[in-house]
Order: sequence, then structure tokens, then C-alpha cells
Amino acid sequence: MYPDKKTTIQDIAARANVSISTVSRVLNNTAPVAEETRRRVLRIIDELGYKPNLFAQSLAGGQSRTIGVLTQLIGSPFYDVILRGILQGIEGSGYSPLFADGGWDGNKDRIALNMFMDRKVDGLILLNGHTSDDYLVDLASQVPMIVLGRVIPGLEELCLPFDDYEAARKATRYLIETGHRRIAHITGILSHEDAIERKNGYLSALAEAGIEADPDLIIEGDYTEPSGVMAVEMLLMRGRIFSAIFASNDQMAYGARLALHRRGLRVPEDVSIVGFDDQAPSAYMIPPLTSIRRTPLEIGEVAGRALVDLMQGKPIRLPKFQSVLMIRESVMRRL
Repeated sequence: MYPDKKTTIQDIAARANVSISTVSRVLNNTAPVAEETRRRVLRIIDELGYKPNLFAQSLAGGQSRTIGVLTQLIGSPFYDVILRGILQGIEGSGYSPLFADGGWDGNKDRIALNMFMDRKVDGLILLNGHTSDDYLVDLASQVPMIVLGRVIPGLEELCLPFDDYEAARKATRYLIETGHRRIAHITGILSHEDAIERKNGYLSALAEAGIEADPDLIIEGDYTEPSGVMAVEMLLMRGRIFSAIFASNDQMAYGARLALHRRGLRVPEDVSIVGFDDQAPSAYMIPPLTSIRRTPLEIGEVAGRALVDLMQGKPIRLPKFQSVLMIRESVMRRL
């Protein structure tokens, strides 16, 4: 009806023969309005095709209606499923997410968090990260926050940790129980807490079984397929005997499988492999990969709902998620 003019709240008030404040009360549902008047205003809003400026409205109300989500690697299958879960968790809440990627660089974490604060987000969800505990404690005093994958002293009730240590110990124990004693480990980036926890779980399982850890069987990767290929090449160049590999994620396990194939080594007849995260393709690789399964979609959904509750002043209680070892065909018994 008004192709050259953006409809305003004043236009609606004039057409409905009511005050601007009445239109505002109808739009924001902030105070009772007579039913007949409310219907007339809504009908005119529909006729004029009025679209409220939600961002301006939220700022006027002291809220941006946005939440900041800091992940560590956009494009990672595991983290991306968590992000999908967060979207499900905040659906219908009226909040919209802003995403930022901290990568593996602690400086990027801080830059992203400062950007979120400059944009006056109403809440934050952090996935792991390198930012110091002290900085996050201070940040939590300024904005509601949920932290995934780590525990911040003083903020324990806001943290949803992963069971990396226990899950890695479970995976390594399984290899030991199936007769393997020379077990190589492809770690994640060892400046990252989850990689350290998984390595410690691996070492703990070896120690429990009375197996002395061989430093030459531990290779640092970076969670990508090429680093899994390079890790196996390094293991073979070192000339150390091994019958099994525990990789800190499935992507590195895929790379390890390829490197073994290129060297004429069969899985699992010559070398068994266990991965971590149980990504969707793992059940379909040749042979199907034994892997640690977590529930990233549910984790993200729980985090999203918890943050909304926190921002609304409601009490929260974050559950503990337990990983499960999915046993498939990539491990051969040596008993």
C-alpha cells in the first residue's frame, strides 16, 4: 500500500485512531488493552505489512536478544553438531545466536569474546577454549554464561564437562582386554585440555594393566585426517612394533586407516584401530570403526536451554553425560 514509505508505529496509531502508546502495548504485550482495540490494531498492522525493528526494540528494553557462541573449530563434525543442538535449545526463546570461531589460538578466543561484549550479547556459550579461568570468572560476573568441555574453578555449576579422561581410559582398556599391549596413541593438540585428558586416560589404562608406556608410540596430531596419515608414517619410520592405535578423534583414525592401507597393513588383521567421537561415517568405513560415542546434539540442546533459563533468572542444573564405546569391526582379538 505504501511502496515508497516504510510503515511506522505512528501510521498504525493514526489508522486505528488510538495513541502510539496503545500500539506499543499491543506490539510488546506489556499492558492490558481492550480486546476490540487490540484486534483493530493487529488488523491494521497486518494490512500495512508492518515489520517492527526487533533490534531497536530489544536495545530499548536493555537487551540485544542475542547470545554469543564461541566454538573452537567451525567445520569440525563434532562441534558443528553441538552448534545444531544449541540452535534447537534456544528455538522459540526469542534469542538469536552469534557464532565465532576461536580456532586453536587463545588470542582469537579473547578477540571473539570482546566482540560479543561490544555487541552487548545477553548470554554466552563457550565450547572448550584457551581463555584463562580468571578471565572467564570475571566475564561470568558480567553476563550469563555456560561453558562446555571444561570446568572453571568457581563456576562449576555453569560448566558441562566432557568425560574425555574416562572415555579414553575405556577405549584403551578395551584394546588391552582384546590382547593388545603395544598400543600407539595419536593425540590431539596437546595445548588443548581435551587432548591432554585423553592422553592421560590412555596412560592410566596402560598403567593399570602394568604396561609401561612407550613415548615413541605417542604422536601428536591436530584432529585432522592428514595428521592421522602423518602419525602412522612417523610410527612406522621409528620402527617400533605396535598392534593397535587409539586415535583421539575419528578423523585422525580415518587418516591412520589410509596410511596403513598404503603400507599394505590390514585393519584389523595387522593393526586394530579405535577412534573417538563416533562421527556418522565411522559406522560405514571399511572396516566399521570402533569408537567412543558422545551425544553432541543433546549436549548442545541442554546448553542452549540452560543459558535461556539462566538469562531469565531460573535455576539450572547441568547433567553429566557419559560416553559409550561403540564396538564394531576395526579391532581384532589377540588372545
